[in-house]
Amino acid sequence: MSLSVTCSGTGTPFVVLHGWGMNGNIWQPVVPALSENFQLHCVDLPGFGLSEWSPTSEVSLEGFLEQIMPALPERFHLLGWSLGGLIAKQAALSYPERVISLNTVASSPHFVESDSWSGIKPDILEQFQQQLETNFKKTIERFLAIQAMGSDDAREQVKQVKQLIFAKPMPNPGVLKQALSILQTADLRQQLKSIEVPFTRFYGRLDSLVPERAIADISALAPDSDAVIFNKSSHAPFISEPERFVSELLRAVKS
Repeated sequence: MSLSVTCSGTGTPFVVLHGWGMNGNIWQPVVPALSENFQLHCVDLPGFGLSEWSPTSEVSLEGFLEQIMPALPERFHLLGWSLGGLIAKQAALSYPERVISLNTVASSPHFVESDSWSGIKPDILEQFQQQLETNFKKTIERFLAIQAMGSDDAREQVKQVKQLIFAKPMPNPGVLKQALSILQTADLRQQLKSIEVPFTRFYGRLDSLVPERAIADISALAPDSDAVIFNKSSHAPFISEPERFVSELLRAVKS
């Protein structure tokens, strides 16, 4: 099993984890600035981009960590976007001695909407599962379109992200499908209070996948964490507001 990790810059190690259907190229808009401040490690999660999936591992939060943690520095700052944020939270819970700070972007401890929780409507994720059977590239393109909804330059953002993502191989179809199941079922809400490392959460006010109304509920579950909201962004503020994103991230990590 080979894991693709692209390293740049010098200084304290800083690991970034992408979201569902993506790969490490998604971070290109902020790589130069982050590489000026840290030794940046852009991971292709197993089964995505240039990373292979180990057939002996189950597709779960723990399964991802089992494969990526041996390849990472001994101690590092950690940033996870969307699904990558779920994996990052699990890393901070399971390996607190290795994670210097936890930072999540457009990520929820529980992504699916219910009567008492704001999130993604269950039927949308179910549609994605069904569409993956027939055309998973088209499904990822539709997912990208939903992520950018609400942003001023949504069409340009989707075009930019497509170019970055499709420059690498398409994800392993089986891992892609089972990773979507993680988004449908994972629930770390009660574990948030057990996170011991410094924890900052970044959100886009226009995000339809992690709605603005969910932020206060997450804050209540993680009262020791800080929330930063990007008013002009949807699901990817590091793409729509890269300069401010880097500025806020540096402030959080270095405070």
